[in-house]
Amino acid sequence: MKQKHLVVVGGGAAGIFTAVNAARMNAGLKVTVLEKSGKLLSKVRISGGGRCNVTHYCFEISEMIKNYPRGANFVKKAFHQFFTTDTMRWFEERGVKLKAEKDGRMFPVTDRSETIIECLLREADRYQVDIRMNTEVKRLEPGNDVGDGEKRFAVYGPDAVCIKADYLCIACGGYPKPGQYQWLSALGHRVVDPVPSLFTFNMPGNEITSLMGLSVRSTKVKVAGTRLVETGPLLITHWGLSGPAILRLSARGAEWLAEEQYRFTVIVNWTPLYNEQALREEWMGWRQQYAANKIYQRHPFELPLRLWQYLLKQCDINESRRWGDLLGVQQNCLMQHLTASTYEVRGKTTFKEEFVTCGGIDVSEIDPNTMQSKKHPGLFFAGEIMNVDGVTGGFNFQHAWTSGWIAAKTLAEN
Repeated sequence: MKQKHLVVVGGGAAGIFTAVNAARMNAGLKVTVLEKSGKLLSKVRISGGGRCNVTHYCFEISEMIKNYPRGANFVKKAFHQFFTTDTMRWFEERGVKLKAEKDGRMFPVTDRSETIIECLLREADRYQVDIRMNTEVKRLEPGNDVGDGEKRFAVYGPDAVCIKADYLCIACGGYPKPGQYQWLSALGHRVVDPVPSLFTFNMPGNEITSLMGLSVRSTKVKVAGTRLVETGPLLITHWGLSGPAILRLSARGAEWLAEEQYRFTVIVNWTPLYNEQALREEWMGWRQQYAANKIYQRHPFELPLRLWQYLLKQCDINESRRWGDLLGVQQNCLMQHLTASTYEVRGKTTFKEEFVTCGGIDVSEIDPNTMQSKKHPGLFFAGEIMNVDGVTGGFNFQHAWTSGWIAAKTLAEN
């Protein structure tokens, strides 16, 4: 029997995971990976500040899918085949132990993304996966007669070089511009126009940027005029606002924020345990407790002192003021700023190098049980090329592992 050939387009997490698992599950399958750049697994390398946020410590599918603003129903079906527990087991069986942090993010115990990369490349070498670098796919022809009497995929690379494939898996990640999907939309698949899904909020000229580098452990952030609300840590940067709460907001509101051209208002509650009414109920007790203390030096909140002093300045409270001498108008102003500081956002910045898009191949045209195209038998998809994206925290990688494993399993069985 003639050896069947699988070509995987993309040398990222989803592509390499598809390739090594397909080769492992079916020794008779020839597997080739085409990577357009000179680097493999580039997002794996930079994820989590170079530690690689492999997945999330969540073992209930119903809870996990809440972290996917787009594609939740699609991944819900897929997770029944390969979930977070399977990811942990897969890596641990290959000598890579994972650990969970308090916020649920999971990393290799080495805290090195190279640990994950080395594991995946060992598997690729072990199962003789052919990896071709600097090979960008320019054109695809599905199921055509390419000269030997058989129906195969024709994959055209640089200089119109043709590679014949019995099976094809597209795992090249997302693209920032609609025109970059042209070689895929030519297959007849609907492409949802991409927009950024993971970015920080720019606030040019805002005084709070003078606190750049300051991290606040717990906040509640709302996009004014919407239902978009997130809680969690927040980071003040020289551009504006970042951190987990902001990144989750950017993912959930990606499409709406793009329509607004990234011009909107955010409302920050720096003390999320309290709204303004609850704060008023506690305030007199604190005022009596700290009456003789200078307000610039003592406060009852889990806030960095620099942020507290910044908020005091916004209410014209000087450094010599004591808690017991606080004027009513100053007190009202401070409570307002603590629970509902407003900031005008005027633009975005991609979060570090971790570019994530919403958009891509419409998942209604893909079978979540096989990752196979409903239009072209033998054509598969894995990872971010599909219109599926998660908030920050390991959710996008879990989708990559899950879709890659299901595609590999289906291919191996075929």
